[in-house]
Amino acid sequence: MQKQSTSLWKLFSVFFRIGAFTFGGGLAMLPLIEREVVDVRGWVGKDEILDIVALSQSVPGAIAVNSSIFIGLRLRGVIGAIAAMLGTITPSIFIILIIAHFFTQFQSNPILMRAFSGIKGAVIGLVAAAALRAGKNAVVNRYGLVVAACAFFLSVFGVLPIVWIIILGGLSGIVYFRAKGGVA
Repeated sequence: MQKQSTSLWKLFSVFFRIGAFTFGGGLAMLPLIEREVVDVRGWVGKDEILDIVALSQSVPGAIAVNSSIFIGLRLRGVIGAIAAMLGTITPSIFIILIIAHFFTQFQSNPILMRAFSGIKGAVIGLVAAAALRAGKNAVVNRYGLVVAACAFFLSVFGVLPIVWIIILGGLSGIVYFRAKGGVA
């Protein structure tokens, strides 16, 4: 971990770049965040990024913003969390302001609408890649596979709200590891 050696500017600029070049929201940003903070910078480990993503989904707010806040907090404390968060949201704010200003012109441009259709397809691929990468690291035994499958089906078919699926997943982990003789 590079706690104090990571500058606030570096935190801001890394998350600014991620925010500027990712379409499709927080889930589409996850592969870029993981690559940048785990593989390129070594700010967090593979196990830690899964915990950060899980925690980021468990609290209100956008997952990419929450992830950047947790990473910034880990590296530089509260001021690091603020720098990383600002880096993540600043590009979106600028883009939204520009789009709002030119919305009527963009809306009637068929070339731009076709481009956005292609971007939507790419976002689905990025989200699927993030899910597969997270699954490889998180599902390490049959128990994890069963929990992942149950959560998937409960979510896809709208049986339970996401927050309850997360709570039930956590509770099932506690029960499972206590039954196995763990410390949970």
